[in-house]
Amino acid sequence: MHSVELFELIVGMFLAVLVLRYAALRLRMPPAVALLLGGGALAFVPGLPTVELDPELVLVIFLPPLLMDGAWFTALAPFRRHLGGITSLAVGAVLFTAAVVAVAAKLILPELPWAACVALGAIVSPPDAVSARAVLQRVKLPRRLGTLLEGESLLNDATGLVLFRFAVAAAATGAFSLGEAVGSFAVLVGGGIAVGSAIGAAWVLLLRRLGDDQLMIAASVLVCWASYLAGEALHASGVIATVTAGLVCGWYQHVILTASVRIRALSFWQVMISLLEAAVFILIGLSLRGVIDRVGGFGVVLEDMAWSVAAIVAAMTLARFAWIFGSDAVLTFLHGAGWRGAEPLGPRAACVMSWAGMRGVVTLAVALSLPETIPGRDLMLVTAFAVILLTVLVQGMTLGLVIRLAGLREGERSRPSLDLFAAEVAMIKAQFAEVERKAYAADGSLLHPRLLDSYRRRATLSAEFLGSPEERAQSIAAHYDVILAAIAAGRAELVRLHRARQIDDETLHDLERDLDLEELIAIAAKG
Repeated sequence: MHSVELFELIVGMFLAVLVLRYAALRLRMPPAVALLLGGGALAFVPGLPTVELDPELVLVIFLPPLLMDGAWFTALAPFRRHLGGITSLAVGAVLFTAAVVAVAAKLILPELPWAACVALGAIVSPPDAVSARAVLQRVKLPRRLGTLLEGESLLNDATGLVLFRFAVAAAATGAFSLGEAVGSFAVLVGGGIAVGSAIGAAWVLLLRRLGDDQLMIAASVLVCWASYLAGEALHASGVIATVTAGLVCGWYQHVILTASVRIRALSFWQVMISLLEAAVFILIGLSLRGVIDRVGGFGVVLEDMAWSVAAIVAAMTLARFAWIFGSDAVLTFLHGAGWRGAEPLGPRAACVMSWAGMRGVVTLAVALSLPETIPGRDLMLVTAFAVILLTVLVQGMTLGLVIRLAGLREGERSRPSLDLFAAEVAMIKAQFAEVERKAYAADGSLLHPRLLDSYRRRATLSAEFLGSPEERAQSIAAHYDVILAAIAAGRAELVRLHRARQIDDETLHDLERDLDLEELIAIAAKG
């Protein structure tokens, strides 16, 4: 394909992304579903070239920023508190699912070598960070479940990728060492943590010295690829390195980034992540044609592979249910035996956790990287694609319904010690104390009387408010509705003055920026 044609295809793909996301919005369906179906339909449009994905390139382009986005905004305290549960899902559940899938594949296809069966299990076992984010953003989960699922999606790729590499090597050489595999996994994880910590620390030191907003934003964006590539280059886990760097950067960004950088960087980052997520799903759909052509067409898939694929998908799904419900039963026993550190999920939460196992780009990229000589390669490719389609379409579209039917409620233990109102009161008191300290000159004369009165009034009103949370919410909404209406009136007047040539473009942009910031603050406060 000519380079210009490739660029035209990329532009066309992003135009299709806009159309499909708009359609998903109007149809009230998850965008991932619309993008996956739309990409699959576009793959068979006559005249469009077959999309051949380079697995390594796909992982390098898409995985680091999407992992970084999840890690950057991960709440570190709940992550640490639930690290045992996250590890159980990211390591235990992946290995157990891979083992169950391998056994099922061997029973269905006895001629398939054990190493190839394990490789298939490694391909389909880890739920995908991109798919999980795309679906979980549209549902409301209790904090503990959200932390477990997000943490699992950040770390489980490392387990699946290590298992896959050893399975493929065993299929090629006929030799496998469990001790070597465990040792290699420990080195990859430990090395990834070390590399990610170093990259995160370097980012903190660098941003303390950069004085330019654009340079700070650029450094914050590039840190995801820097950590991933550094981890892979040093034979550590790029996934773990990226997640670790993201956790470090997310922890320190509150004291490193200025308000200007934070607002501008967040806007840029959200658009970039949105486009990357959309591109992932539409590329998965577009690659369908290549996979079908490679195995001989839909007829071959339906006649020779359908039942085998369905059985493997069922085994994969049931394995996740078995691991989560089994783990929860162990926690229930330990809790009943008096160990207060063991807090079971309960059957309803366990059901939701079991159903939230969407697969995506990692599964497809790993499947496409299979050597041509490995036995059962065609079946693995079709199975990988079927797993992605079924989990995103079926589980992704019904997860919200499952959550509603489960009737999950936020547990008291997972709530923070201060609610929003109490935290706001504490913040305003600290602001008032600082203004009061600087409002007077050395001789005791008052320098800033209006500023002092303003902060005193805010502190008094916040501390003395006695209404219920519902009454407070109504009062805040009415208050900021007036502010937003005033901002709209001011914006309309600015435009009128500019159109009448009474103010120039520079004045318009300067005052409009002030109104934009004021509007963002009002919308955030109202919400």
